[in-house]
Amino acid sequence: MDTLFLTRSDIENLLSPADLLGALRTAFAAYSTQRTIDAMRVPIQLPGDLVPAGASGMLLAPGLVPGIPAYSVKVHAKFPASEPAIRGVLILHDLRTGEPLAVMESSYLTALRTGLAGALGSDLLAVPNATRVAIVGAGVQGRAQLSALRLVRPIRSVQVLDTVPEAIERFRGDPACSGLEVRAARSLDDVLETAQIAITATWARQPFLSRRHLHPGLHITTLGADQPGKCELAADALQEALVVVDDRRLAVQMGAVGGAGLGVESIHAELGEVIAGIRHGRENEQQVTIFGSVGLAFQDLAAGWLAYTLALERQVGKRINFLD
Repeated sequence: MDTLFLTRSDIENLLSPADLLGALRTAFAAYSTQRTIDAMRVPIQLPGDLVPAGASGMLLAPGLVPGIPAYSVKVHAKFPASEPAIRGVLILHDLRTGEPLAVMESSYLTALRTGLAGALGSDLLAVPNATRVAIVGAGVQGRAQLSALRLVRPIRSVQVLDTVPEAIERFRGDPACSGLEVRAARSLDDVLETAQIAITATWARQPFLSRRHLHPGLHITTLGADQPGKCELAADALQEALVVVDDRRLAVQMGAVGGAGLGVESIHAELGEVIAGIRHGRENEQQVTIFGSVGLAFQDLAAGWLAYTLALERQVGKRINFLD
């Protein structure tokens, strides 16, 4: 059987953010209500004397979604100083035979599905008609989050904070900012002061956002804490808010909750439970809400399967038989 190979440009041309948003919404609900196997994220330590500081690997498996006759495995290299900082491949296997259906470049796919997962969190938890957003961390994911957020909220103004001035300039020039008022913030207090939605997408290993930064009605999506040792939000901020995560176990093991030293009792719900209607989301416009995402393998499968089926339909990609 031939295996289909898809490049980054193939994936960019195949995946519509709006279509993938719907697929992810369905997949989140299915994961929280029908899963039989927990998603796994396996951090891979690399020898410190041979690689740049902060570099690591990551494996995400098994990607499973009820109704999709495939499973996925994703292998990543995470090098913070690179652009993009995450590079790797996603492999789709036939669920019945194990045959490799496709191998695809995954940095764009990962940025897109993570951005859309953040948008789902904001759509369920942020105040209706929120227009003002703060972005802390102006890298690839910060830009992806803003682009996805504009699918679910009528964003008009953006304040952005980053320690690297060049990153802010790249952010300003991104198509995600088209038609928006974009301002570089001077400090964390400055960037959060008027925000209705705040996105944190950094490599931080110490919490920088605490209870004193919160104000009524604020929604925060925290993405940086996606492996042990990383943390963006302090415990007192999480304790003050309604906390929703993508996966309870992983949120404690390597996500925002565990990074702040808290346990599962701090978590109100999984995002899929809110989508499915078995747990409530925001209850009033004064409530502070937080969505903590580590990123899960089923999200990769939902995105990869959509790209694969569209590639077959449109005859995109190259084929190779590994058994030749």
